[in-house]
Amino acid sequence: MPEPVSVTLFIASGCPHCPNVLQALSELIKAGEIAQLHVSNIALVPEEAQKLNVRSVPWVKIGPFELTGAQSKKDLQQWIARLQSDTGMQDYFSELFTSGEMKKVLAMVKKEPELLRIFPKMMADDDTPLGAKIGIGAIFEDLQGSDAIKTLIPDLTELLKSENPAVRNDACYYLGLTESPDAIPAIQSLSNDETEEVRETVKDALEIINHAGHDID
Repeated sequence: MPEPVSVTLFIASGCPHCPNVLQALSELIKAGEIAQLHVSNIALVPEEAQKLNVRSVPWVKIGPFELTGAQSKKDLQQWIARLQSDTGMQDYFSELFTSGEMKKVLAMVKKEPELLRIFPKMMADDDTPLGAKIGIGAIFEDLQGSDAIKTLIPDLTELLKSENPAVRNDACYYLGLTESPDAIPAIQSLSNDETEEVRETVKDALEIINHAGHDID
């Protein structure tokens, strides 16, 4: 049985979208689709809003999903359903990336590095928007050489088996960004890849690791 869903909502007096979001959530709690609804006026509890980094209203938190702006009842139901979905966080990250909130994603993965394990899954998914895949690349470049990105070596290595050359190419480059000698054998396995771009990326990835102070055999 799914765990009861609790929702937090911040509103403000005069906000044009807040009444509609509040009404939609009220209908969902009456229908039993959510178990608890905690509503706060941001002007009256600014300290609480600051702790949650609430910058605009309406602001809704459903599990790990933080949503801002107008949300229809259907939108809210969709995010509630995603709590039970294996791809819920992938959808959430895609939404953040495509809406230009890369800094938020970066802050999340720095706080919880295990969330990075979602990125290889997004890379392999043909339905992941291009903007999200570009955002993933930017995050990896920001984390270059970090312990967090090194933990992804097995996941990225697995992507080298993809039939999609774009996936192999990206995974190869990101393996280089780990700056880890442990990634060298996996990168070198693509030295004779059928796609020229991938073969060129092999050289670039190995060069990154070499510049990090690791000799390439």
